[in-house]
Amino acid sequence: MDNYARPMTTRADAHAAAKDAVKAADRAHVFHSWSAQELIDPLAVAGAEGSYFWDYDGNRFLDFSSALVYTNIGYQHPKVVAAVQEQAAKLCTVAPGFAVDVRSEAARLIAERTPGDLDKIFFTNGGAEAVENAVRMARVHTGRPKVLSAYRSYHGATSAAINLTGDARRFGNDSASAGVVHFWGPYLYRSPFHATTEAEECERALRHLEDTIVFEGPASIAAVVLEPVVGAAGVLVPPAGYLPGVREICDRHGIVLVLDEVMVGFGRTGTWFAADHWEVVPDLLTFAKGVNSGYLPLGGVAISAEIAETFARRPYPGGLTYSGHVLACAAAVATIGVMVEEGIVEQSARTGAELLGPGLAELAARHPSVGEVRGLGTFWALELVRDPATREPLVPYAAAGAANAPMAAFAEACKKGGLWPLTAGNRLHVAPPCNITAEDVAHGLEILDGALAVADAHMA
Repeated sequence: MDNYARPMTTRADAHAAAKDAVKAADRAHVFHSWSAQELIDPLAVAGAEGSYFWDYDGNRFLDFSSALVYTNIGYQHPKVVAAVQEQAAKLCTVAPGFAVDVRSEAARLIAERTPGDLDKIFFTNGGAEAVENAVRMARVHTGRPKVLSAYRSYHGATSAAINLTGDARRFGNDSASAGVVHFWGPYLYRSPFHATTEAEECERALRHLEDTIVFEGPASIAAVVLEPVVGAAGVLVPPAGYLPGVREICDRHGIVLVLDEVMVGFGRTGTWFAADHWEVVPDLLTFAKGVNSGYLPLGGVAISAEIAETFARRPYPGGLTYSGHVLACAAAVATIGVMVEEGIVEQSARTGAELLGPGLAELAARHPSVGEVRGLGTFWALELVRDPATREPLVPYAAAGAANAPMAAFAEACKKGGLWPLTAGNRLHVAPPCNITAEDVAHGLEILDGALAVADAHMA
């Protein structure tokens, strides 16, 4: 048979074959998190750039989830890719006990942007490890065993972090970790304190925290761990006086304040760190995700001078093989540089104030299934309800299977329109890259407008 008689392999055939191979290998060998393995069908992703990713069939998705709220500068930024390549050619890895230029530079750049005197950086591989180590530091520093955290929270999936977590993902992992106590944080739309104003919610939430501390024994409490803006559990922006009030309570009782900025740091809320909105300086601050836009695993703890002094001549009882991995640190240095050069933190603030906030409010006015819109910067939530008067959620808390069908239908409508959503419970979380263009915001809002008609159809 000559060449002309052979069947031609088209580009579409090659893409289909590649997709099939990727999916087959995934199904054979990859164990996915938070999933019943035989009930999922992961999308095979072929590539990504900027605010978009695409599959092997050529379907492009505008990513309103920033992966898992971490691609703060979008996918494949050329300056970060080049920095990782350059570092790999120079030095791929070195043990954490050595001093190395790129690790020191990453630490310096992070410390320059954290609030107050948080000038020492302990590097981890991600956010959960950062929380684990912050809690360990607080316990060793104070000599106290207990740690308080909010019910509506997510702090990671490792041992202490998952027990500190206050959302439903804790249920399957809860071993009643010794010394973890939960309390209610402010959430005016569904106030646990029967408040009707932000001022009432703030005052009653602080009183509740104070009461919890008193009845748990202040001298037994090492730390209060809080997300300054609650992330995965609701995108809950606290009332104006809440974080300063928590800071005052912790100071009065000698309790370490740990702010978990893993999801909301590095421009996500329109400031370098969410704590900056309220000018609150924690004793420890955890970070990850946006520090290098998730290009390589990296997290850490920013440490105050007082707590750092505890370990000046006393060894810190913890460490990680890949602490401050040089490739991840190179990505962080480049990412922070890009954020400064391109004004991405400021862009995130403008996008929230001028585009996302007003645009989502307009959608809420048109769609009765939207009970509330809330957020800052490029971090927003639409709370979907069955009845706006009673505020009954569109799906029950921790809904699964058939009970979650309305949210599943809404998410599918988003995807069919070309937008990849981030849904959690009865909420849509809107978290595009911090440098998303105005045109892409408008496109995303147009897709959401159509998808919300599906949510409207599931109302009571």
